[in-house]
Amino acid sequence: MTNCTQCQPKILLTGGTGLVGRNILEHPSSKKWDIYAPNRKELNLNDSVAVFNSVARYQPEIIIHAAGLVGGIKANITNPISFLDNNIIMGRNILMAARNSDVAKFVNLGSSCMYPKSIEAPLTEDKIMTGQLEPTNEGYALAKLFTMKLCDFIQEENPSFLYKTLIPCNIYGKYDNFDPETSHLVPAIIQKIHHAKINDLKTIDVWGDGTARREFLYAGDVADAIFVAIENLSTVPNLMNIGVGLDYSINEYYEIIAEILNWQGSFVHDLGMPVGMHQKLSAVDLQRKWGWQPKTSLRQGIKKTYKYFLESCS
Repeated sequence: MTNCTQCQPKILLTGGTGLVGRNILEHPSSKKWDIYAPNRKELNLNDSVAVFNSVARYQPEIIIHAAGLVGGIKANITNPISFLDNNIIMGRNILMAARNSDVAKFVNLGSSCMYPKSIEAPLTEDKIMTGQLEPTNEGYALAKLFTMKLCDFIQEENPSFLYKTLIPCNIYGKYDNFDPETSHLVPAIIQKIHHAKINDLKTIDVWGDGTARREFLYAGDVADAIFVAIENLSTVPNLMNIGVGLDYSINEYYEIIAEILNWQGSFVHDLGMPVGMHQKLSAVDLQRKWGWQPKTSLRQGIKKTYKYFLESCS
């Protein structure tokens, strides 16, 4: 627990050891709350009895569900069953425990992979569940859709429950995963370019032709949006994108990170490798109308992320 006093409202945070969870715990607003963020050994979210008992015992005012089995395109292609099964079970267990214990407020973190693969950007919330999913991460996407719908059904049955789903665009930042086998795009590029720099390599492989476009949001900004949301939950739409509203090509991410890391090699495109959707840019109209915008620019965020990498991972 953090900052526990009898007068502070309680939050149960799942995924407290992950990228978003750790940024939530170190956000300045965390000091206003008594936050219980059990790790996997303390609370196995796949164990429904343990989850039900933990929620009933702690009696939080609000639950933030930031836990999940996550990974990059390679991990999703290799392990679709694990990504589907684990994320459905975790989402189901924590939501049903919240409902059965009359926890009235719940923030569920979705993913932009919930959107159909063929719709044109920007991705508006009303396009969810209107088409076929991107096959490279279909298992994870289906699990996120399941959790979103369960939130909706709980609210429909009992309108006094405020169970909202926020859909961040791709996230990166401090406490990210830099494992080449499982990392997402930005930390993977940081790791690859750093490796090339220290080993005096002149070229780096890039999957595909590099023209696919992605939007990335700094994890500290995600935490900020969540704290604003939980303090004003009745004003939050049931389903809302959280993003920057600006994307870059894969090639541009490689070029920007190479410049920041001061590596001057070249890139070789592997056209036989999968790249996923051509563009995933979130529409942020609802977010702007709601009144929140991210504070960290891409270059600022990459510099902070690389600093963390050097201090903790290299």
